[in-house]
This record gives sequence, C-alpha cells and structure tokens, in this order.
Amino acid sequence: MVFSVGSHAQEKPVYPAPAKPLKAEYTIYSGALGDEQAPTKDERKLAIEISGQGAKEIFDSLYPDAKVTCSGEAGERLRRKGHVWCAFSPARGYKCFIGFDLRTGDSIAGGSC
Repeated sequence: MVFSVGSHAQEKPVYPAPAKPLKAEYTIYSGALGDEQAPTKDERKLAIEISGQGAKEIFDSLYPDAKVTCSGEAGERLRRKGHVWCAFSPARGYKCFIGFDLRTGDSIAGGSC
C-alpha cells in the first residue's frame, strides 16, 4: 500500500474572514452617555469608538443611510442597526460606536450625537 502525504502536509489553512487591525478608543464609565461618571462596583459600562478603515468597513455594512444626521454638516452620513451606529463626516472621517453593560453583558449604545 502506498500513501501520498506530501500534498496534504504543505496545504495552508484558508481563512475567508481574517482578523484585521482595529483603531479604537474605549471608556469604562457609569451614568449616561454624555454625562459619564467614574465606574462603580455596581455600574460599569463600556463605550468603544472605532475609527479609520475598520469604521469604514462597518459603515459600509450598515446601509442604508439614516434620514437624520448629528451635526447637519454638509456631506455627513449616519447609519445605524440596533446599538451599532456609524457616522461619516468629511472633516472627521468614519467613526463607529458600540457599547456593552459590563455587569449584564447586554449591548447598549456606545455613543450619542
């Protein structure tokens, strides 16, 4: 009996959806968005702001544009699905916002206009 091992040993796995670098900032807080306070033992929320290419790819996945915008700046666009929302402005580029309640694991808003 002859076995052919060579062709299978050199195959590399194919990842159709590879991980990519992400430019992001985060805040752990309590209280409400826009009036964030220091996190407490009982209340800890996570807000994540994604920018750059990652934000553009997320923005492109959330079509169509919303009928409202945040600033009214010419060329501004807003897209939202549930608690995930992204904005594009000619001055600031792409930004996306997501959030989580770290005590419950629930998805919450991660940014506001």
